[in-house]
Amino acid sequence: MTRRIALITGGSRGLGRNAALKLAARGVDLILTYRNQRAEADAVVAEAQKLGARAVALQLDVADAASFPVFAAQVKAQLQSVWQREQFNYLLNNAGSGAHAAFADTTEAQFDQMMAIHLKGVFFLTQALLPLLADGGRILNVSTGLTRFALPGYAAYASMKGAVEVLTKYLAKELGPRGIAVNVLAPGAIETDFGGGAVRDNAQLNAFVAAQTALGRVGQPDDIGDLIAALFSDDARWINAQRIEASGGMFL
Repeated sequence: MTRRIALITGGSRGLGRNAALKLAARGVDLILTYRNQRAEADAVVAEAQKLGARAVALQLDVADAASFPVFAAQVKAQLQSVWQREQFNYLLNNAGSGAHAAFADTTEAQFDQMMAIHLKGVFFLTQALLPLLADGGRILNVSTGLTRFALPGYAAYASMKGAVEVLTKYLAKELGPRGIAVNVLAPGAIETDFGGGAVRDNAQLNAFVAAQTALGRVGQPDDIGDLIAALFSDDARWINAQRIEASGGMFL
């Protein structure tokens, strides 16, 4: 059986790194992107290779849509040189950063940054990679629990993620004829370095989140990485155009 290949944006750290290693352990090869942390990305590649996967890391700034055609050409070249293939199977639009500011204090620059990273980036990167995504493949966009419940300070960030959730439905509809399923994963609060590692390192915040979660704890990276691997498996082939929240039951 031909090995499948996943392209993961933001695969050098956090949830992207965890998902990459979970997929590698299940026999999926990897193309990872990183923005600045080349050493971290290379370390993930090395770990994936120890698990028996082929893996490469490519630099990408998801906020720079003008760079996407060049990036797509690099992906095509890697597919040909490393795998002797023309296409990959799974796209995980994961890369991102947060912005915490009250609505009244949010600047246009902060808004534009969130737009470029979380909406424009996902829209046009997916568009640029479509010729390289195999029929019958999968796209998984990463959103946030903050599109269902509201916490002050995340208006711009959550608004862009809400738009991605709508975009996901349109992608599922328009790519359906190619057999490509498109879903959106909305994690709750997870202990990673996202947002400066606040949920992980701030004991008061961690305790608050745990108290608001039905299962009584904050999420761990493995909680999300395992789910991503499952959603890319054949067992989840009939799930399409869905928002899947993985929050342990926050704010019920």
